[in-house]
Amino acid sequence: MANLIIRPVETKKDRKIFVDLPFRLYADDPHWVPPLKSEALGLITPEKNGWFSHAKGQLFLAEEDGRVVGRISAHIDTLALTMPPEQGFGPGVGQWGLMEAERQDIFQALLDRAEAWLREQGMARALGPISMSIWEEPGLLIDGYDHSPTIMMGHAKREYRGWIERANYMPIKQLMTYEVDVTKQFPPIVQRIIKSGEKNDRITIRNVDKSKFEEEAAIILAILNDAWRDNWGFVPLTPPEIKDVGVKLKPIVFNDLIRIAELDGKPVAFMITLPDLNEAIKPLNGNLLPFGWIKLLWWLRKPKVRTVRVPLMGVVKELQASRMASQLAFMMIEYIRRASVEHYDAKRAEIGWILDDNQGMRSIAETIESRMNKVYQVYERTL
Repeated sequence: MANLIIRPVETKKDRKIFVDLPFRLYADDPHWVPPLKSEALGLITPEKNGWFSHAKGQLFLAEEDGRVVGRISAHIDTLALTMPPEQGFGPGVGQWGLMEAERQDIFQALLDRAEAWLREQGMARALGPISMSIWEEPGLLIDGYDHSPTIMMGHAKREYRGWIERANYMPIKQLMTYEVDVTKQFPPIVQRIIKSGEKNDRITIRNVDKSKFEEEAAIILAILNDAWRDNWGFVPLTPPEIKDVGVKLKPIVFNDLIRIAELDGKPVAFMITLPDLNEAIKPLNGNLLPFGWIKLLWWLRKPKVRTVRVPLMGVVKELQASRMASQLAFMMIEYIRRASVEHYDAKRAEIGWILDDNQGMRSIAETIESRMNKVYQVYERTL
């Protein structure tokens, strides 16, 4: 411990070292998915991540006898500071994330430094881990270590939970994912609800049109901002973020896996489903060169996957808690289930994350006989 140094990340070389560390720490974990290093670097480079248009942060590395043994980020989202405190953020709330460490004492030293930086910025409370936007990888994995995460979900070492809780952090929110066998038809009650909806002339469930990507994205974003505005952790996406997300996700957007529900011709709900890109990138070990990019491009032409993931669903506020909202959700889920099996060879779907207090979505997940497969936890502490 006497030789342990915590220092800020200051150079491109430092950022590369920051990204490289998990590749060593998880080398023996069969369920860790190595991210593409170019994507991981983009996340922490302000010029390449639109989130930094309303956020700032500092990365830290832990070195012991000249060897890198840990890392952490401390960051502040200025939009999150303006949100209602009852929704998780609010004035004086900073975050930390991207935490990795070889030992608990190293983690504690990193956390101390991250908290000190947040205090220097005037923060009074810390939430973590959030890496780095709430729309990226929030929460620490606390259940579901025995299988790999899907696209845009995190993985972690089992011991991290104890380290965080021994640092006097308390759980504030749980985020769950559910898995379901998509090769099986849903229960009869769900089938009846779907058939009833199909007889309703007011309802239209349509594919998105990728050739009108920006127009379709604007429709989905409008529904999302309305549907999620009162949710815990909600921070509206900004134009720079939307642009970045579009660039990243457009290659894995397929018309029949994303649906928009219309009522009387008006868009009122959506469901986004993505083929699990992690299945394609895991064998690449973070590198597109020399031949990884060819394999990935070939896969993207017509992906065949075991798993698809539903990262986002939304129904406009005025319909929430109504029978119509559930009917639209079941219809979109069923149509995407059929497409994922017929066109992508999917065997399972993962839905989430879902907030622990989102009883409506949890009820839908349980009605289609899905089961909880992963739990992520967000912690807080007064600084």
